[in-house]
Amino acid sequence: MNNNNSYFKSIILAIFTIVFFQIIVTGEDSPLNLTNQQVANYNFRSHNNNSFGYGERLDYKIGYKFITAGTGFLEIAPKPLNRFGRNAYQVHFEARSLESLDWLYKVRDIFVTALDVNGIFPWDFTQKVREGRYKRDSKSYFNNINNVAHFKDSIFTIPPYVHDIISAFYYVRTLDLNSYKNGSIIYLDNFFDGKTYKLGVKIHRREICEVYAGKFNCIVIEPLIKEGGLFNADGAIYIWLTNDDRKMPIKVAAKIPIGFVEAKLSSYNGLRGPLTSIIK
Repeated sequence: MNNNNSYFKSIILAIFTIVFFQIIVTGEDSPLNLTNQQVANYNFRSHNNNSFGYGERLDYKIGYKFITAGTGFLEIAPKPLNRFGRNAYQVHFEARSLESLDWLYKVRDIFVTALDVNGIFPWDFTQKVREGRYKRDSKSYFNNINNVAHFKDSIFTIPPYVHDIISAFYYVRTLDLNSYKNGSIIYLDNFFDGKTYKLGVKIHRREICEVYAGKFNCIVIEPLIKEGGLFNADGAIYIWLTNDDRKMPIKVAAKIPIGFVEAKLSSYNGLRGPLTSIIK
């Protein structure tokens, strides 16, 4: 591969390692050894959510400067999943390179989490990664009654209501971020590859941001992820969330040696309520 091809490949690799096929698994197919009655009798936490709901769809264009390298979307299925008698959101993230660039570096990444509607915690998390010749398929199951996770035929002790990287992001969307000062860090527990890591989310600033879908008042946050995320990169990662009840992600930017790669919101629908942050 010549230098130009290597240059563009590095850009595409950076893009798809930092940014956001349906895979549906019912509670009966999981290895958690729970019954609907056990789950019904357990006092799970209740967590308020006014930010997102069934049917939300967010589409992105992903690129570097004037290069559009691919597309991605975040989608919540319009109907609930059943997890042992409890409703769960099916949150689906997919990123793919443009077909015209597949010869250079083909990307087809899929991440799906089953997110408990009332408690905003995951029941299971699936990833199907295809990046060039690299492949990774895995699934984690979370038992929040006994505080264990099942991963690759092994059982791991977990903190209560541990997150995968997708569920953690949606949980942060439910928080009152305006109650935190600039520089504050919110800590969550993140499970990946059989280990639990501390996931920090730093509140940076408030500012106006314009993307394909419009101009919005935003809160800028930074996920401080050391292991197991969509946001793995050598440099800092920043996310612009609308500064309103939706906290919709409109841009993701990652610092790389040659600048920033970005995912910008191109369209949205199925929101839970109005966007008061939009600037006409």
